[in-house]
Amino acid sequence: MNSDDIRTQQLVLRPGDAGYDEELAGFQTGFAQRPDVIYAATSADDVEAAVAYAAGAGLPVGVQATGHGLPGDSEGGVLISTRRMDEVVVDAAARTARVSAGTRWGQVVEAAAPHGLAPLNGSAPGVGAVSYTLGGGLGILAREFGYAADHVRSVDVVTADARRRTVCADTEPELFRGLLGGGANLGVVTGLEIALVPVARLYGGSLAYDGAKADAGAVLRAYADWARTVPDALTSSLSALVHPDIPALPPHLRGRYVISVRVAFTGSADEGERLVAPLRAALGPALTDSLREMPYAESHTIHSDPDFPHAYYGDSAVLREPAVEGVSDLLALCGPDASSMHVVQVNHLGGALSRPAANSVPYREAGWLVRILSPLDGTDREAVRAHHALAFQQVEEQRMGRSLNFAFGGGDRTEGLYDAQTRKRLADVKAAYDPANLFRTNYNVR
Repeated sequence: MNSDDIRTQQLVLRPGDAGYDEELAGFQTGFAQRPDVIYAATSADDVEAAVAYAAGAGLPVGVQATGHGLPGDSEGGVLISTRRMDEVVVDAAARTARVSAGTRWGQVVEAAAPHGLAPLNGSAPGVGAVSYTLGGGLGILAREFGYAADHVRSVDVVTADARRRTVCADTEPELFRGLLGGGANLGVVTGLEIALVPVARLYGGSLAYDGAKADAGAVLRAYADWARTVPDALTSSLSALVHPDIPALPPHLRGRYVISVRVAFTGSADEGERLVAPLRAALGPALTDSLREMPYAESHTIHSDPDFPHAYYGDSAVLREPAVEGVSDLLALCGPDASSMHVVQVNHLGGALSRPAANSVPYREAGWLVRILSPLDGTDREAVRAHHALAFQQVEEQRMGRSLNFAFGGGDRTEGLYDAQTRKRLADVKAAYDPANLFRTNYNVR
């Protein structure tokens, strides 16, 4: 297929065409993409045609659903936009759902809820379900059920030979393993069949503390000690940030350094209260306390992630142990005395996350994950990257690697995203299915 052929198809855009800039718009506004061709796909047939064109023209292929996880700036090539492919079909009897490439987690939660079921989604309903799962998928129920990638039954994918395949652990096991955890390296995934879990409600919310009155290191130590005592059915995290002083925020948060512990527990509310009581006692009076029983459809309120597009840079450190002193130093570097805003999150891992699975999600023996996300509006990108490097030096001795799901804008840095054995296995699959490295506009495994 030549260039003239592809431009006769519907929703194919080049620079200067009406709708080109609008099609590129996504959640991440801090990095610019300027592809030679945008293929706004509405079906797997469209994806197949776009891959065939790119392969014939020798152009790299990138994929965008919601635009949350852009690897960085890019110029040229083909971008396949999948946001119109947003179908969800729930099979309540089988406890599964089929989700298309552009589906957002909020849509899956909404479709599953009437059946008393839930997906293994993350904290933000606007995130793309497929791209999240291909990165592993560390969700709000992760300690009880594991990674979202662990619950994928089959993958519909267009590979570099422009061939549509449906793969599972039995048909093409190495490709299946590589797709789940390997991100966008091996093809364009057009849909997933995922298992749902029988969760209709949970006990959850957050305890927020005024960082001007509570020592961040002491809060972290109390949280880490408490987290080691809870059952796998309780997943939690700690966050720390200086809230901007803007009218959109409640008065009690504006300009304040707030340290929060977030909780999601699938047991009863009474048992949840009993489990959280020692933490409440250790930390004292909270600035706000939103812990309650809720329908699973309200689980996004636990984190209340921003739902508007903005510019940001992010990275992470997967740790064997919490290294409280090191993480405390990291918190201090990213706290009120920092020259720009940084959001730190510490996730308690373990439980089902440590179980082996037939995919490429690494570092399952890890106990903790530390993430830093920094807004870029009005700040120098390189200064932010340098600050991240300094902050993560504080936990370098315990650092096992980095998480693909939480690498935001650092596509030129792929070290640490996989352990050596997993990277070698991914490289072998890449050589078999994409020897020309067509799919390289991502966190590329060569």
